[in-house]
Amino acid sequence: MAIQVSPEAMSYEDFLKAYDGVHAEWVGGKALVMSPASERHQKISVFLTTLLNLLAVRRGLGAVYSAPLQMRLSPDTPGREPDLLFVANEHRDRLRAAHLEGPADLVIEIISPESRVRDRGEKFYEYEQGGVREYWLIDPLREEVELYRLDERGVYKPVLADPQRLESEVMPGMWIDPAWLWSDPLPDPWHILGEWGLV
Repeated sequence: MAIQVSPEAMSYEDFLKAYDGVHAEWVGGKALVMSPASERHQKISVFLTTLLNLLAVRRGLGAVYSAPLQMRLSPDTPGREPDLLFVANEHRDRLRAAHLEGPADLVIEIISPESRVRDRGEKFYEYEQGGVREYWLIDPLREEVELYRLDERGVYKPVLADPQRLESEVMPGMWIDPAWLWSDPLPDPWHILGEWGLV
């Protein structure tokens, strides 16, 4: 995905008005507009959004959103647009009409060639310092999934688990086998919901 940068700086409020519904981030006072995601990126995003949303609804855990939805961790940080985020019920007060004011409980980024440095660098440290409890990085090119969780000091630690079963603490009952994401076609969501005990 290529990025287009707005020529002029603007406030976050003006950015939210001007770029409502656009896949863009607010960094350094300017809008960074992303080009459309690849087909593989979209398939993985829709697959995970469908599964996580059904889990959240069935178990009454909170709300699941996919881009475009802004997340601004604090007044001093950029406005980011994760590929997928989950907000637990106890943090629904962070939701505004056009963005999330504060950290999501779980963020998933699907890495594209142009976002690799941003997702592993800038966003990693912003999400860590901003209090995103779980950060999942999905890399379709390398066919890898990394899961990071905040420890008691507020530092991301990699979750070293069964490579065929990565589990979320933030969304009870949610786990994936990374191999699902690389299969073509992707697994039937009803099969996964059965694995999760939802159907």
